[in-house]
Formats: sequence, structure tokens, C-alpha cells
Amino acid sequence: MKTIDRRKWLRTVGLSGGFALAGGFEALAIETSRTLMSNPKNELIKLSSNENPFGPSKNVREVISNSYDIACRYPSENLRGLVALIAEKEGVSKDHVVVSGGSGEGLCAAGLVFGMAGGEIIAADPTFGQMMRYAENFGTYIHRVPVDDRMNHDLDAMANRITGKTGLIYICNPNNPTGTLIEQNRLRSFVSSVDAKAIVFSDEAYYDFITVPDYPSMVELVKEGRNVIVSKTFSKVYGMAGMRIGYMIARPDIATRLKKSIMANTNILAIEAAKVAIKDDEFYKFSLAKNEEGKKIIYETLNELGLEYIKSHTNFVFFKSGIHIDGLIEDMKNENIQIGRPFPPLYNWARISTGTISQVEQFGIALKKVLG
Repeated sequence: MKTIDRRKWLRTVGLSGGFALAGGFEALAIETSRTLMSNPKNELIKLSSNENPFGPSKNVREVISNSYDIACRYPSENLRGLVALIAEKEGVSKDHVVVSGGSGEGLCAAGLVFGMAGGEIIAADPTFGQMMRYAENFGTYIHRVPVDDRMNHDLDAMANRITGKTGLIYICNPNNPTGTLIEQNRLRSFVSSVDAKAIVFSDEAYYDFITVPDYPSMVELVKEGRNVIVSKTFSKVYGMAGMRIGYMIARPDIATRLKKSIMANTNILAIEAAKVAIKDDEFYKFSLAKNEEGKKIIYETLNELGLEYIKSHTNFVFFKSGIHIDGLIEDMKNENIQIGRPFPPLYNWARISTGTISQVEQFGIALKKVLG
């Protein structure tokens, strides 16, 4: 199996500069939209958890339906086939791969392994907090380093927080909730300068949405034998958030330590689904294209309202509403739109996930009503 040429793909559909929906996706868009009607029951539109509203793909759904006969079996044998596919995709050997029940389980395992016994973890603030919340339950001290004035990781400040107790440095890139992306050479330089002192955990849940050509995954540093762990997920671009399956790539000795702390193993239906999803280039491209289209509509709404926002490298947009997030959440819920949770200390900022085109259009109508 060959991974798609991301640079060629980005150039083909214009994602590296502006946006153009590839014509070949029209049939897929029509087929998918049949099951995604325009909120017919006036139900709450969920744009709060950065999910892919179009997935799982048709091919994934078919393999799930055809796999019930083996659902009575334990998944270990089938898991080996998925590990082989992931290893091929990432260009590593199978002993580099750790599969878990969602990438969140991998984050928790890493926090446990490298934060126990009085250890410390360094992380940006705000960022995705699952690892840190879990590790704190076991006595880990968390150094929360505020993002800089551009809402990006302050890597210099993070490096200055390293002590003899630091076990792990957590970097979510692109970052959740800000949507920012660390400059590629800067990130590599940072990792290379600190990984002798602590493990660097690169959370790449949103890596697929990056539209910068040739932006490297930190898997490349894993291949060089560095003290790096990279996590990825089937929850986002592949539309499988409810199936709970993700994976980590790490040097074999680190991977072995992580496997010992994995508690939430995935299930056989998710494994079979992931085997198909990882090869479904058509749906992958479709999801990326629709995400860019949705972000464009969100940007237009925010521009019309004169609201500050951050150009996003993810499937969500972080914007400055100017009012407390608790009030905005309730006001938007009254308009049947569910937006992202609070991200302290940025209480006057809000995160909105991309949905279907109809859903983001309804978000725009609601936001104009609430703020107007």
C-alpha cells in the first residue's frame, strides 16, 4: 500500500493556497449528503468535538457489516494485520507500532509511564488536556506554559521549564484548541535539542488537515532513533471517533513500555474498519476538501462580524467572541448549535468544529443572531 502524495494532492485541489473542491468528489458528496439532511427534526447541531460528520466511509460501513461473524473472536490475531498496515504507511517496522482504544488511551498510557513517581510533564496552555488530567491523578506535576501572543507553543519557555524530574514534553501539533501549527524547522530543532533530557510526545491527531506542502510528521525523528512518541488517530479525517481506535509510533524500546500500560484495547470491528479506512484515499480526500469548504464559510461569517480568529490547520476554528464562553455556549444552544467547551484562561474565545456545509451555514446564522 502506498500513502497518497500529499504535496500533489494539495496542489490538485488547491488546498495549499485557497480552495477548490475537486470535481471527482461530486458523486461522493451527493451520496453522503443523503443521510445528512438539513437538521429535519430541529435537533441540536453538534459542532463541539471536532468530529467528521461525513464518516465512516461507505467502504468502512460495508466491512463493519460484513465482520459481525468474527465479532465473537478476540482481536489479537486481526490486530496483527492492522499493525502491519500502519507500519507500512508510516515507514517503520511493526515493533514501532502501539495500537490503543483511541489516541486518548495512548496519551494516558504515556502520561502514566513517564509521569509516575514524582515525575513532571510540560505542556502548552491551553492544549488538549487528557494526558495531563490523567497523569495528575497519579501525582504528576504539570508545568503549564502559556501559548505566545500568536497562540502558538512557546517552545523557548517550555524548554526553560525542563528539570531533572521532567519525564515528558507534550506537544499537540496542530494545537487543540488554537488550531496553530509550529513552523516545521523550528519544531524539529526543538525536539532535537531537548529529547536527550525528556521524551517528546507529538500528538498529531490533526496532522492530516495540514495544508502546508511537505510538512513533516515527527515520525521522521522516530526513525532516527530519537526519544519521540507520535500519536495518530482514526477519529478525525477517517470519521471513526465513536469506534475508539488510534495508535502511537515510537522506538521499539519505548513502544514496549507503552504497551504494558495500555488498558483500553480496541475491538475487532474497529480493527477491520481501520484496515479499510487507511486505504480509502477517495474518502480521505473528500473529507479534507469538505473540511476546507466548511472552514471557508466559518471564516466568512467571522469576517462579516469583525471577529478575530486564527487561521486553522485543523477541522475547527478558534475565534474571539468578546463575551464569556459560558454565556455564548448557552446562547448558541438556544439556537440549536453546540459549540466547544471552555478553554481557560481564554474565556472570551470559542472553538467551533466544521460540520456539513448546511450545519456551518446554520452556525453562521445563529452566531449573527446571538452577537448581533
